[in-house]
Amino acid sequence: MDTAAKNPTLVFIPCFSGAPWSAEQLAPYGEAPKRTLRLPEGVNDMERYADYVEDAIADLDDYVLVGDSFGANIALALATRRPRGLRALVLSGGFAANPVDSKPLKALAQVMGKARGPLYRQLTLRAHVHRLASPFDGEGQVPWAEANSRELFITNTPAPSYGARVQAALTADYVDVLGRVQVPTLILTPSHDVLIGENASKIMLAGIPDAREVVLPRTGHMFRFSHPATYATAVTDFLAGLPATRQAAGA
Repeated sequence: MDTAAKNPTLVFIPCFSGAPWSAEQLAPYGEAPKRTLRLPEGVNDMERYADYVEDAIADLDDYVLVGDSFGANIALALATRRPRGLRALVLSGGFAANPVDSKPLKALAQVMGKARGPLYRQLTLRAHVHRLASPFDGEGQVPWAEANSRELFITNTPAPSYGARVQAALTADYVDVLGRVQVPTLILTPSHDVLIGENASKIMLAGIPDAREVVLPRTGHMFRFSHPATYATAVTDFLAGLPATRQAAGA
């Protein structure tokens, strides 16, 4: 393996809203090289999202993928390809396969994903952000509420893209290929997460060879938004312990 640059580029992959990480969320990483992006619209397949990210970072030869929620699944999909230059992986509030195992809830998610206009804004989004919420969202560095989450989606997520991402999440399944992830992996978990549940992190911990989990107390699924400094400290502590070599292409 080649000796890598001292500081790999941190590539921040968005959540289900599709919005790039904000300056406020990136600020705690200081002078570290950083890159974020907006998810493409209307894409209903996780592999196509991974293609998009891979193309967007093709110029990087040393990087860490930091994926939040839906973005964690995208990062995982890309990591299973063992791409050139991948140094490490951070997955927060993520999953290897659709965490909804109830057939009625899956059916409901598909119906909600087809809503448009006022039905999308008033019913689908209100139901969705309610499942994102936790009792601890108001305690962080940026007090957060369901209204903030709903505004995030209204501003950044057209209804067709919401529906397409529902389909991508429901059909993605990387459980059987987790062993292909051959880089140090941090699974960052909030202490309260109704949307994802505790089994998701257990599955990834069991399947990814060099994975470790950090549970952040008194945080919820939206902890990147409500607790950006707490979140970043966990990530930077993990990065500080990385080996000074990067993954070789095709390893």
